[in-house]
Amino acid sequence: MAPRAKSPSIQASPSNIPPLICLLTLLLSSSLLPRSTSQSTSQEDEKQTLLKIKAGWGNPPALGSWSNSGARDHCNWAGILCTNGLVTKISLPTQNITGPIPPAICDLKNLSFLDLPYNDLSGPFPITLYNCSNLEYLDISQNLFVGEIPADIYRMSSRLTHLNLSSNNFTGEIPPSMGWLAALRSLRLHSNLFNRSFPAELGNLSALETLTLEWNPFTPARLPPEFGKLTKLSFLGMTRTNIFGEIPESFGNLVELEQLDLAWNALNGTIPGWIWELEKLKYLYLYANKFSGEINGTIRALNLVELDISKNQLTGSIPEDIGKLKNLSLLFMYYNRLSGEIPASIGLLPNMQDIRLFSNNLTGVLPPELGKHSPLWNFEVQWNSISGKLPEYLCAGKALTSLNVFDNNFTGEVPASLGDCSTLDNIQLYRNAFSGDFPAGIWSAVNLTTVLIHDNALSGTLPDELPWNITRVEMQNNRFTGKIPSTAKNLAVFKASNNLFSGEIPATLVGISRLQMLSLGRNQISGSIPPAVSAWTSLNVLNLSDNRLSGEIPAALGSLPVLTSLDLSGNQLSGEIPQAIGKLALNFLNLSSNQLSGEIPASLQNQAYDRSFLANPGLCSSSNSIKDLRTCGYRSKGSDKLSKGLLVLFLVLGAAFLSAVVAIGYSMVREHRRRKMDGDDLDSWKLTSFHALDFTEHNVVPKLTESNSIGSGGSGRVYRVVLRDRAEEIVAVKKIWNNRKMDAKLAKEFQAEVEILGSIRHANIVKLLCCIANDDSKLLVYEYMENGSLNQWLHMFQRTEDGQERSNPLDWPTRLGIAIGAARGLCYMHHDCSPPIVHRDVKSSNILLDAGFGAKIADFGLARMLAKGGEPESVSVIAGSFGYMAPECGRLRKVNQKVDVFSFGVVLLELVTGRRANEGGEDECLAEWAWRYYEEGGGLIDIIDEEIRDPLLYLAEMEVVFRLGLFCTAKMPSSRPSMKEVLQVLAKCDKRLGPQSTPHGQFDAAPLLQNQKG
Repeated sequence: MAPRAKSPSIQASPSNIPPLICLLTLLLSSSLLPRSTSQSTSQEDEKQTLLKIKAGWGNPPALGSWSNSGARDHCNWAGILCTNGLVTKISLPTQNITGPIPPAICDLKNLSFLDLPYNDLSGPFPITLYNCSNLEYLDISQNLFVGEIPADIYRMSSRLTHLNLSSNNFTGEIPPSMGWLAALRSLRLHSNLFNRSFPAELGNLSALETLTLEWNPFTPARLPPEFGKLTKLSFLGMTRTNIFGEIPESFGNLVELEQLDLAWNALNGTIPGWIWELEKLKYLYLYANKFSGEINGTIRALNLVELDISKNQLTGSIPEDIGKLKNLSLLFMYYNRLSGEIPASIGLLPNMQDIRLFSNNLTGVLPPELGKHSPLWNFEVQWNSISGKLPEYLCAGKALTSLNVFDNNFTGEVPASLGDCSTLDNIQLYRNAFSGDFPAGIWSAVNLTTVLIHDNALSGTLPDELPWNITRVEMQNNRFTGKIPSTAKNLAVFKASNNLFSGEIPATLVGISRLQMLSLGRNQISGSIPPAVSAWTSLNVLNLSDNRLSGEIPAALGSLPVLTSLDLSGNQLSGEIPQAIGKLALNFLNLSSNQLSGEIPASLQNQAYDRSFLANPGLCSSSNSIKDLRTCGYRSKGSDKLSKGLLVLFLVLGAAFLSAVVAIGYSMVREHRRRKMDGDDLDSWKLTSFHALDFTEHNVVPKLTESNSIGSGGSGRVYRVVLRDRAEEIVAVKKIWNNRKMDAKLAKEFQAEVEILGSIRHANIVKLLCCIANDDSKLLVYEYMENGSLNQWLHMFQRTEDGQERSNPLDWPTRLGIAIGAARGLCYMHHDCSPPIVHRDVKSSNILLDAGFGAKIADFGLARMLAKGGEPESVSVIAGSFGYMAPECGRLRKVNQKVDVFSFGVVLLELVTGRRANEGGEDECLAEWAWRYYEEGGGLIDIIDEEIRDPLLYLAEMEVVFRLGLFCTAKMPSSRPSMKEVLQVLAKCDKRLGPQSTPHGQFDAAPLLQNQKG
């Protein structure tokens, strides 16, 4: 190595002293002082910058520690992390920070980590962050940002590795230039309002490991083959992104995938065989698509933990290879067309917890060792054609909570081992051919709430006291004997008709105030009906027919407030029918085949009950409307007969003449209206559009016919109109008649709805396309919502009395998605509209559902624009719907956004419990009932809607939503959260947002929602 040259020396002579001093001064200032004076100056600058940022956010209380007072170093302030005394990290989640991000934040030149989720930050995308040149991590999710992502987002820091913009209100398209942020490893854009496209250029992000696009209303598109270049991707989430077509073959290159979520889309074709060869794949969600064909390919994805391919059109058999997936804990294949036997190897899987194979065409017998080797807690194979016996080991893991095997061909006895299953909550074995004694130990399960075993050949007896929290027992059409239980505090439904029960009705049974249905017909029950039945305040149906009951009918039955069906026929009851029975609003009444006497109550003497009193020789009627009964005080004088006959004749002739006149007049009016509606006077209609339309009033008005009517309400009728006879072009038309009796009220509602819906745009608010009006009526033309209203799905599309399904029930993930969508719509109205909008009639029937069960707020007839944000508006009338109205609506007649929060809270309670808003019992609405139940310490599992009762899988989320519903329905408006806060809690509940969410059954509700009192 060559010797290093010596540096020239500096001679200290009188002539060069000044340059020497200058040089020393320069060296001291540039090399020695930065470690003290200069650094101190920089730190002071950063401190002042932080104070400027705090002021820009309005000095929120959460930043109280950011202060000049005291000697506390700014690196110790809340949310601040420093490296070598300089700020490198700001982390302030859930601090109620409002407003935009201050530009001064990028004066912190060393800032690399900015974490601001779950706040109230607003405004457009913060382009000021372009100046943060060292930024590596940015999370501004769960805020209120709006507008489009700028096309020049590529100007963000080239070091950026993590970008989370999820759960805001960003719209438009995802810019193609986002694909130029080459360092990105995590990109989260889910739960926004992107309504155009997602770019194929995202496939250029070769370092990307996480990509979430789910829950956005993108323009329908195919999956870009370019995404197959993301070879480092471990998580891809695209639930509800409007993708269709087949999965590209290029996706087979995504060999690092651990979670693939393409659920709730319109993907079709077969499931590609390469999916089963992704060796690192743990979570596969392809449910609610249109996949068809068989499940082909050798399964080498041996790390699979959860497999959900339900709600498709898959055929063929369940692959035997599934028995090789030793880590599999969740297997969902329900609502398909699968056939053949369930592979026996599934019963050997050591981690299996939840199996749902219902609604297929499966045959054969169940795996004999099912449950023996795993902690199985939920098993559902209903609606198949499976035969043989139930496996002996279903509860061997001491975890079985729910067993649903109804509507199959099972035979033999129910395994005695289930009698030792203390964890059992829900058992549904109905409509099979089970025989023998039902295991008595099942009635001792401490958490038992539901037993549906009807339509079998089971025998045995019931304990004198049913489990304290059991709510529903249906065991009709079996061979049970013995006495009726005397105690069941929370029992709501007890159906035990067509058995061999004997003895008397226990007096304590009539003290169950929550009982809604009691059916004990066709048994051998004797004695009298206990007189103290007034405690049955929730009873809707009472059937004691075809027994051996005697004595009189208790007059207290006539005081039951919600009784609609009463059947006491086929007994030995005597005495008169209590007059109070006539006060009931009965849909069904049968007192036939008894020994009743006296005159039938006057209110029951009509044709609606003409078959209700047969075979009671002692009964009489003063009306001729009841057949086969003698007339009370009957006299045989001919003159009386003649005068009565003439009177009847004159009355009949007069009524016929009057009916003819009315019919002719009505026909003329109807013809006049028909001629106008059919186009004879179409020129009188005026169309006002709010969107670009490709139809006119000529396509709409003539089709407002009775056959196209789909509903009606207090202000008019709703029609389903197919435009130009093309099924894909459908609109909903709400017609409001402008008759003189409703002029002022309807005109105000009409004007409100047009003004509001014509001016706002949001993916979760129903789109008003146009208004069509003439002198007689006004028409509002909306986008058509294929799945109707939430009210229909919760309260109308349920099982009929004979057990037939009217429609598939809404599962919990769908309900939660509906709640989130509706909350987004209301959040937009309350927080993003200027002035804010109060709906004033939020209810489940005004939450409409599109083809993918996306929720949209509808019916703004009662909405009001607030003159000033947050200030209540005085209204002249009480508006809203019973059960949904906030208490202040009837007391103060002042409304602000909190009345909508109350109503939405009732909807949340409906989603969890399945009850109607006015279904509380004891003169309570649902909100009052829920608060009372909560304050009395009732368990959540008892009140969850039976259609969604999956305790270990979703119980924690249901508890959060239930408690959020309580929080929203607090009596004091100031105690209720804002819709923005409601949306944040609901979004946190959604476990479909990727790895940042907690595992099933591990959701921690406490940080989100503390105990709230009304």
